[in-house]
Amino acid sequence: MALLGAQLVITLIMVSVIQKLSPHFSLAKWILCSTGLTRYLHPTDDELRKLSGVPREKSKGKKDKRNGHHANGEKSSTFHIPRSLDIQLDSIPISSYDIVHLRFYTEYQWLVDFSLYSVIVYITSEVYHFFFPLKEEINLSMLWCLLVVFFAFKLLASLTVQYFKSEESIGERSTCIVTGLAYLLIAMIILIVPEQTLEVGLDKAYHSFNASASSFLEGQGLNSSGPASKIVVKFFIAVSCGFLGALFTFPGLRMARMHWDSLKFCKDRIWLKFFLNVSFAMPFLLVLLWIKPLSRDYLTARVFSGMSSPILSTEAFETMRLGAVVVAVVLRFLLMPIYLQAYLNLAYDRVEDQKKEAGRITNVELQKKISSIFYYLCVVTLQYVAPILMCLFFALMYKTLGEYTWDGVLKQSLPLDECSADLEYEKSILATIARTKTINILSTAQNFHMSLQNLKQVFTKEVYRGLFGFATWWSCFIWFAASSLGMVYQSYFTKS
Repeated sequence: MALLGAQLVITLIMVSVIQKLSPHFSLAKWILCSTGLTRYLHPTDDELRKLSGVPREKSKGKKDKRNGHHANGEKSSTFHIPRSLDIQLDSIPISSYDIVHLRFYTEYQWLVDFSLYSVIVYITSEVYHFFFPLKEEINLSMLWCLLVVFFAFKLLASLTVQYFKSEESIGERSTCIVTGLAYLLIAMIILIVPEQTLEVGLDKAYHSFNASASSFLEGQGLNSSGPASKIVVKFFIAVSCGFLGALFTFPGLRMARMHWDSLKFCKDRIWLKFFLNVSFAMPFLLVLLWIKPLSRDYLTARVFSGMSSPILSTEAFETMRLGAVVVAVVLRFLLMPIYLQAYLNLAYDRVEDQKKEAGRITNVELQKKISSIFYYLCVVTLQYVAPILMCLFFALMYKTLGEYTWDGVLKQSLPLDECSADLEYEKSILATIARTKTINILSTAQNFHMSLQNLKQVFTKEVYRGLFGFATWWSCFIWFAASSLGMVYQSYFTKS
């Protein structure tokens, strides 16, 4: 009996690859430094003085050479310039030396690189299991996927907490609370929608888990009618949905602003504009694939005129739905440099908008206004990649733990009588070897194996299909809802 087997080998190889390859190659660094992104440089004090005609001030007191202050405590480099000053910004390509000091760069690099390695582990495991189906092994690729989801969730939570720590972020804090409560209400409404309309599979998951858990507890000598009532379970799911929706709020608003700016800068590039709009609409199409009257019934039950069977079989529809999630995520990653450049161009937009204003501004404030765009690049990048990584890895776990396939063919589980025969055979072997001096070790292994089998009976594929199917659908839903809210915000204030 091999509890780990090839899975452990794949994991150990990937850990070794991470140790050897990480110092030399980073996908996160490649995205920022090798895809043509450029950043804008703020003008120096001398350039601002020359443009505005401000003469260099003579120091009236003794100057501290270490910190550049006069004896009276005022900075010698601070001066005022007109807001309407005609400033032309210079741009340079982003280099690896520029990004290492950015805020949240380490977290961004770890998330993206670890996601790449997790995808490699997952693909390798899927290819191996296609030729050698999984029997008694533990699928360690699911642990890699779960870690990616955990890291993405943790980083989104860390970014959201920053709004609650700052005293100046009252508006952002209120926005997170209001949207979280709104998503909680939406989730409670969605959870009472019957499965005939929205096929997330939570009802089947609850009944399967309740029955199997009751049998497991009765096997342990405990009387139980089930772990928890359906209302309590759905309430906690709704609370989790509201919390996740609050975390997706500002990433969605940021995504909408970048999409708005991207469309503005590619008016003459029709194909790029087309793919940007398709990428933005893809989460909405994914949401529709879980609405049964609009998707499954239309594609798998209805027979059109001139056809003898529906367009797709049930298994092919499941594969198509999973493939659509992967396509949406890949398209977002391919368009990622376009969106990031649209964000970096905000420095130019800020200067152009400032030229239309009256009054004066200090040189320090102007320089901060321009340099802060690049300073928060990794924060914006995290807000871009974390939601799509959560959607992707929820879908991968939904596929594998739900026992779906990529080729549209129903995966046949090992019959129960064959499992029982294998267990009886293993018991006979253990009973024979138990006569030796290793009886205690073998008994422990047998007990562990039996416990593992009992856990597999509790967490059935129906349970996994319900949990990860709903997690995938909800992630896609709030992914689109937050972005749509941002587009409404941009349209309203732009017209204003």
